[in-house]
Amino acid sequence: MFKVTPAAAVQVRQAEQQSGAEGLALRLAATKKPDGSIDYVMGFDEASEDDISLRCEGVEVVMKPEFVPLLDQATLDFVKLAEGDAQFIFVNPADANYSPPADD
Repeated sequence: MFKVTPAAAVQVRQAEQQSGAEGLALRLAATKKPDGSIDYVMGFDEASEDDISLRCEGVEVVMKPEFVPLLDQATLDFVKLAEGDAQFIFVNPADANYSPPADD
């Protein structure tokens, strides 16, 4: 099942307000590249009747059924990469670039 972290949910809601997208869902799409890595796209959109829809951390997320296999075990997070550089990332075991967290 796709997940949204609390940090990502806060940022999605802020982006929703700043862009005037209140009432729209967060639409996700994904495509697998030849090397096995996955490209992700997201934006605000109206849900359609053939969408898969779920609520994660208070965020309505929609995707077309064909993207479910690529996004099923993924997590959308919002992380600080460096001082002043924070962004959304997808953590996804189906992505060839995925590195599982190290055991402490």
